[in-house]
Formats: sequence, structure tokens, C-alpha cells
Amino acid sequence: MKQHKLIVISLDSLGFRDLNELRQITPTLANLIKKGTWVKKVEGIFPTLTYPSHTSIITGQYPAVHGIINNTKLQPRRQSPDWFWYRKDIQSVPLYDVAKEKGLTTAAFLWPVTAGSKIDYNLAEIFPNRIWTNQVLVSLKASSPLFLYEMNKKYGKLRHGIKQPWLDDFVTACAVDTIKNKKPDLTLIHLVDMDSMRHRYGVRSPQAKEALHRLDKRVAKIIQATKDAGTYARTDFVVLGDHYQINVDKMIHLNMLFAQQGLLHPLRKKITYRNNWQVTAKTCDGETYIYTRGAVDRGKLKQMIAGIEGVEQIYDNATAIKRGADPKCTFLVEAKPGYYFTDEVNRPAIVEKVAPESIGTHDRYRGVHGYGPTQANYFTTAIFAGPQIKGDATVENAHLVDEGPTFAKLLGLHYPTATAGQVINAIFKD
Repeated sequence: MKQHKLIVISLDSLGFRDLNELRQITPTLANLIKKGTWVKKVEGIFPTLTYPSHTSIITGQYPAVHGIINNTKLQPRRQSPDWFWYRKDIQSVPLYDVAKEKGLTTAAFLWPVTAGSKIDYNLAEIFPNRIWTNQVLVSLKASSPLFLYEMNKKYGKLRHGIKQPWLDDFVTACAVDTIKNKKPDLTLIHLVDMDSMRHRYGVRSPQAKEALHRLDKRVAKIIQATKDAGTYARTDFVVLGDHYQINVDKMIHLNMLFAQQGLLHPLRKKITYRNNWQVTAKTCDGETYIYTRGAVDRGKLKQMIAGIEGVEQIYDNATAIKRGADPKCTFLVEAKPGYYFTDEVNRPAIVEKVAPESIGTHDRYRGVHGYGPTQANYFTTAIFAGPQIKGDATVENAHLVDEGPTFAKLLGLHYPTATAGQVINAIFKD
């Protein structure tokens, strides 16, 4: 029997509410729901950020185990710190490695944390954050160089740097070309248009809805590519989100509090600070990690943080680990909806309103994610459709970590060690 193929399309920030309330603008997704199984409410991870979430999706593990505990690294002196771009940072086995080991061909298009991986056809998600480099150089180093060169030659004209919606148009064109001409067994596609619009304009903004409609059209092109390639009849599709978003209008700069207490030392006239901190916050947007060094009174520290406007919850280290977050943190602090955290110092106040004219500049948003997955109406979602999947069916609840093990079953693969997630068996035909 011929190998089944799997195409996973991540629509960054797709939530249960989108498919529940806006299906009239997503005819392709509505059709997939009818043909397949809609896993309605998918609970994300702590923190609900893109890089930890995509790594949990593809490994079936929580961040405490797979090691991608944030989008970016703790680099206090850098306004634009390095992201967890590279596969080498993942401490668990991603499904694309399992597939490769079994002789299957793999392709990935801006799938997070795949830079430097052994994926056969890889356009890695990475951007230049050093003055001495540029997008071409960092992408060539991180991706499959010849493949990137060919794709850029064919479709580079669609791009305006890394701006949306043009970047998703480029990614879709590359994915369509690869599905038709290379016919990979496992294809991972990450589209960010709607997430970008939500950050900039708000969660339910007209711009976000327009992006959702554009994404629906891109999914249609990807499905059509399998028909053109003659692989549609043995391809299973998954369209999923990694997290949802929440509207915000205030920022919390906890490092300002720590600077006032002499626990860290700001760089003069900069929003960054020295490496010799005793206490530091490291933002996950809707949550923030707190790290400590040396003899710090944790009870007093917790009390100080609890007194700040907009703080909803403070998890201690044991609770953070239980929730699957960074085992090295002292606390994991959650903001109330409407607030988010930055790492900045030298700001006018610890809690600051987001100035409307600043939206779109560094760390200035109308919508964010990164909260705990238990916030109200904050579920993401997933649609499974294809020859192995039940038609016109629904599953009420699942966890984000259940998706990887389910993908593995669709491909007839097994992770080398037990995963935190379980196969969503209810999606499969009897």
C-alpha cells in the first residue's frame, strides 16, 4: 500500500471562536469541517507563544521537556534578542526527524524552530537581528540553501521583506510548487498573516477578518496543489491554530520595579539593562518568567509583584513545572486580560498605557497572546480531513500536545519515547 501523505497548515492565532463565528468568510475551512473532523476546543500550553506552541505540536511534549520555553532568549543587553530559531535547541524528537529516519521525505515552510534541521526542503523562519548580516545570508545558513535559492528565484518577487500579507503569499507559492513537484510525505506550513494583523489592529478587527479570508484562499490553493500532483486521494490535511489572542491597552514593565529595588541595573538612556541582575523578568507577552540569582527573598519578591496593577496570577516554580513551563524560573506571572508584559526599563512608569501612535513599533500591540491557556474563550482549534479521517464529525476537546501523536498515527510512525500528548483516536475512521 502506498504511503499516506500529511500536510499540516498552521494558521497562526486561529482560535475556536474564528471557526465558530466566522465560517461565512472561510468557505474552504467550512468545507473541510464538513468533509472531516473538527476538533473544536484545543487547549494550548504555558505560555501560549508561537515557538513553544509549534514545538509542542510537533513533539507532543510540553516546553519543560522540549526546551523551547519562550520565543526569544534571555539577552538583557539586546533590544532584539535571538529567537529559538534552531533545531539544535529542541531537547525532544520532532516528528520530521522521526519521518526522515523512516525514509519519508519532509518539507517545511517557515515552521518555527527548524533552522539547521535535516528537513529535505526547508525554508526556515529566521530574520536578521545583527547589523552585519541580512535576510539572504541568515536564511541561506538556516534553510536548505539550493531549495531556498530556487524558490526565491521563482517567487521572490511576491515578497516585501518579511511583511504581511506578502510573506504568506510567497510561502504559499513555494509550498504549492513543492507539493506539485517534490510530493513530500510530510509537509509543514506556517502562515502568519492573521497573527500579524491581530497584533497590529486587534483580535476581531476588520483587518484580522480580511486576513482570515485570505488564509482560507491560501488553504484552497494548497489543497488544489495535491489534486494537480495526483496525491489528493492519499493526503490527509490538518489545519490548526497554535494559540488565540486577547486585546490589550496597557503594558507592565516589571524590570522597572526590579531596577527601583536595585535588583538590576539599566543601561543609560536605553530600555535594556546589564547582565549582572539579581532578579529579571523575561516576557512571554501575556505572561512573564521571573528569574533570580543568589540570595533573594522570594516571599518579599512575590509580594512586590502581586502589588502591581494588572497582575492576575503568580505561579511558583513547582506550579510552573506542573504546567509545563520553564523549570528554571522562580515564578511565572500572568497578566489580566488587557495587560501584557515587556522587558523594558527607563520607561515613564511600571504600568503604562499603549500609545495608539506607537502601535506597530517594537513591542507595541493591540492584541497579544502568551497568557495561560485557561483564559476564558481562549481555545485554539484544529480540523482534520482526508482518507483516514471521519467525515462530518466533531471532537469537543483536546490538548495541543495531542496533535503530534495524532500526526504520527496518520503517517504510521512512532515517537522513540512516550509523549505527554495522546492520539486523538476519535478522528479516525473505524
